[in-house]
Amino acid sequence: MNITLTQLLIFVGVIAIILTLLVGFAFKKHKSWFLSFLQNYCGVLFIISGLVKAVDPMGTAFKMEQYFGEFYYTFSETAFSFLAPIFPFFSKYAIAFSVTMIIFEILLGLMLLLGMKSKWTSWAFLILVGFFTFLTGFTYLTGYVPNGVNFFSFGQWGPWVESNMKVTDCGCFGDFIKLVPKTSFLKDVVLLFPALFFVFKHKDMHELFSKKARWAILGVVGIALLYYCFSNYVWDIPKNDFRPFKKGVNILKQKEIEENAMANVEILAWKLKNKNDNTIVELPNAQYMKEFANYPKADWETEQVKSEPTVKSTKISEYEITGPDGYDISEDLLLEEGYTFMIVAYKLKGEVDTKEMMVKDTVFIKDTSLIIDKKTYEETIKVVNVIDKISDKKVKQETFTWNPSYQKAYKEVINPLAEAAEKAGIKTYAVVGGAGKEMLDDFRHSTQSAFPFYTADDILLKTIVRSNPGIVLFKNGTIVDKWHYKQVPSFAKIKAEYIK
Repeated sequence: MNITLTQLLIFVGVIAIILTLLVGFAFKKHKSWFLSFLQNYCGVLFIISGLVKAVDPMGTAFKMEQYFGEFYYTFSETAFSFLAPIFPFFSKYAIAFSVTMIIFEILLGLMLLLGMKSKWTSWAFLILVGFFTFLTGFTYLTGYVPNGVNFFSFGQWGPWVESNMKVTDCGCFGDFIKLVPKTSFLKDVVLLFPALFFVFKHKDMHELFSKKARWAILGVVGIALLYYCFSNYVWDIPKNDFRPFKKGVNILKQKEIEENAMANVEILAWKLKNKNDNTIVELPNAQYMKEFANYPKADWETEQVKSEPTVKSTKISEYEITGPDGYDISEDLLLEEGYTFMIVAYKLKGEVDTKEMMVKDTVFIKDTSLIIDKKTYEETIKVVNVIDKISDKKVKQETFTWNPSYQKAYKEVINPLAEAAEKAGIKTYAVVGGAGKEMLDDFRHSTQSAFPFYTADDILLKTIVRSNPGIVLFKNGTIVDKWHYKQVPSFAKIKAEYIK
């Protein structure tokens, strides 16, 4: 289902009007029609915003990791560098922050609807909206920061360029609605007004039900939300998939469609900026082609203004799997006939340690040797390598300590599935993010996994399936189904239900 922000806001408005009428006429609890409407509107908006993120709490955690990474690099180059070390620490607990924030957002929306603890709720709403405004504002404003320039070096900011942004969207509505950064920022700025209004007018908020009933509702909803969030990443993957890698999508065909759409984008105009006086000129493409000699690159910066592609690009356009020789093998894998299993691991869980070791270093030199044939007694001289000296040498070697429960998932779940699939003539391969050859070889040896391991971008793999490891069943390049490793059926069941 595709829905725009405008459509969502209208839907929220309609629900808020209905709830406001109920508050006023059925419960007779309102003191101000306008304030009650704002309570209901903001409450419903926060509940919906939280619920679409609760569907995929791991997605929100990944977004938080991006923010923490950017904050680390931003602050580490400033006088506030003492703050930088806290962000890698936060990244380790991103999923805990994600679940906490999602539940808090939904419960806060519910508290607005109920009029519960109006003063505390008003201030909490203002603080949370302020926090969201900071995040979306940072996201949008990084578009003005050229590569290599720190965010706080305001004098070096340039024109807004989308590719400058390191975090391309705030994730306000998860993958349900993708908002451009400017829209996200303006949305939160607008929400600051009712947030401030609540703080000053909290005594006039409507209040529904008794105090015990309100706390009971809040408690039950909180426990249900915690269970729901856990069910979408701890022991299963989200049932509602808003990402491009859905069941039924043919990856190769969709990638070709998106690439063709990008190739057919037209250059409509050129935006020119004078390097000397910052004058900006925008010319239609045809006119610029005739007059480009009047705008030498030494004096003018150029930027193309392009038409929108007929099909919007998704992460599928970046689908690339690298083989052991360093070449892209994604098309070969997608063209495999019949069924294939792809094991997805955006990160191999374990610790990497680098140790110095002493090894024998042998130095050879070239020398000549007289060779006499025993039968003919002919003499020939050959150049050979002879040992000059042997010495001790320090080398650095990586050692890997793998997470026991992670190894267990491969040994007890993934490997038996792959072995059964191989006997049935079905290929299995793993795709890992952020791993070198030594790491892959060590992990394969530690888990005794017989199938090949390839590599890909970790963000791509996180988008494909919200499980590490996760299992994807393909048929002729089309996604048949996806599973969390804790929920993957036996091969016999998969064969009976999916492999026809």
